[in-house]
Amino acid sequence: MTTAVTIPRHGGTGGGTAVAARARQVVKAYGSGETRVVALDRVDVDMARGQFTAIMGPSGSGKSTLMHCLAGLDTVTSGQIHLDDTEITGLKDKRLTQLRRDRIGFIFQAFNLLPTLNALENITLPMDIAGRRPDEKWLERVVETVGLAGRLKHRPTQLSGGQQQRVAVARALASRPEIIFGDEPTGNLDSRAGAEVLGFLRRSVDELGQTIVMVTHDPVAASYADRVVFLADGRIVDEMFHPTADAVLDRMKDFDARGRTS
Repeated sequence: MTTAVTIPRHGGTGGGTAVAARARQVVKAYGSGETRVVALDRVDVDMARGQFTAIMGPSGSGKSTLMHCLAGLDTVTSGQIHLDDTEITGLKDKRLTQLRRDRIGFIFQAFNLLPTLNALENITLPMDIAGRRPDEKWLERVVETVGLAGRLKHRPTQLSGGQQQRVAVARALASRPEIIFGDEPTGNLDSRAGAEVLGFLRRSVDELGQTIVMVTHDPVAASYADRVVFLADGRIVDEMFHPTADAVLDRMKDFDARGRTS
């Protein structure tokens, strides 16, 4: 059963669940005066620990901007972003870089693999750069979860697009980050490969206790999440728990209809 809850401008977590990341009264604006564009307009939102959250909205709604601000990849104009109990909005660049490296995982539409390294070397590269040894048992679980056990010695050119994105997922999971952010992680994949990667992300939440926040425009991708947060005009306008692809698609059609009549 799909439950949709309409809320005026902020999202909760759906109960007393621990919060992995949160935004409070976040504004992100570009330019000034008549050319000022507000990408995020006083956003309040919690991202629940141990859950898979999808962020959706029409083009230009601010969904990627919100993810980038939550992940410390972009600064906010005003408001606060917290990762667990750490406020990241006031951190200096060096400390923020260290925090992203040690506590956050990233999966992007582009796989961003180094062609000269094999799959295993690409997975452990961030930890190698940081001078940290991987937890072998955890790494083995991650590799098994994403189905790469027989491909670790292969270089990216020897892997399909779906397999390359599996490597990128494993790389994000390998350091046991507090939260993983995905920006259209299946955008470059066909539907079959995309479904495989989304299945691995779902398993990482269910079996490994991971926290994932994913920006997507695809209702099918969003249906893998526990919760969908909807943005429009830089504000959170709705959220949906236990989403189905059809329910998400209907909600997105509502946005399109509003856009044509406004």
